[in-house]
Amino acid sequence: MKILVTGGAGFIGSNLCETLLQEEHEIVCLDNFSTGKRENIQPFLTDTRFTLIEGDIRDLETCRKAVEGMEYVLHEAALGSVPRSIKDPITTNEVNVSGFLNMLVVSRDAGIKRFVYAASSSTYGDSASLPKVEDIIGKPLSPYAITKYVNELYADVFARTYGMECIGLRYFNVFGKRQNPNGAYAAVIPLFVKKLINHEPPVINGDGEYSRDFTYIKNVIQMNLLALSTTNKDAINQVYNTAYGERTTLNQLVAYLKEYLGVYDPAILNVQEEHGPNRLGDIPHSLASVDKAKKLLNYNPEYSMKDGLKEAVQWYWENLK
Repeated sequence: MKILVTGGAGFIGSNLCETLLQEEHEIVCLDNFSTGKRENIQPFLTDTRFTLIEGDIRDLETCRKAVEGMEYVLHEAALGSVPRSIKDPITTNEVNVSGFLNMLVVSRDAGIKRFVYAASSSTYGDSASLPKVEDIIGKPLSPYAITKYVNELYADVFARTYGMECIGLRYFNVFGKRQNPNGAYAAVIPLFVKKLINHEPPVINGDGEYSRDFTYIKNVIQMNLLALSTTNKDAINQVYNTAYGERTTLNQLVAYLKEYLGVYDPAILNVQEEHGPNRLGDIPHSLASVDKAKKLLNYNPEYSMKDGLKEAVQWYWENLK
């Protein structure tokens, strides 16, 4: 297959590129390197089936160039982070909504066979029901959450109006190799890992009893591959939870990280965590039902949170020290 991966130099995008190249697909990566990293795709640059286009999804002509000759799109490009969106809602909207619309328009015009895009568990907003099922959502709690919900609405309209095939994947707290531990908007797992490796106390927001459905990157890759390849007509033009289906509190997360990192450095076992205020815009609890994905896409998540965490910790230990 000929596949465009937007945001292909990012954490999730580069992992997708790696797997797709291993499966001998032809890949074009579009990235502006605002959050993606060149080192993430460095090993692919010598592969004749890999092409890098450095550009921004906010530029329509760049998007049009990127889809030339492509059959499928995996749209991963976005400005993530709830706190970033609260601080700068305008840029978040420009990238996540205007950029998304650009990609839909050029994909429609190029006759792309299927448009698979990164949606978000943040769409569930203030809905208190657990586990989260796809057709029950609440009000968004951040500008970021609004942008990701708007993506779903646009994809649905383009499917209905223009006959496009769109599949949205609501990612739940994805983690794994190449996830950036640096910067103000680093995700919690690599941030905690870096702190612990440096014998610094990880700072937990609130009392640590907020919980998340932490999802290992290899489960996310499986979902993307299934979304690309499914021939089940009922599975198309749907949105799916992309998760493992298990809840872990932040306190439990720190305990697991200390245990797994302690294998490499026993001193980490003695590092004490600290607590700070709850973070604005955070959902208290997140737990996905993956029944819909299992039924329609034959999804079978292979990595539990703890299995994935052991692999991720090994990678971070080898690459962060």
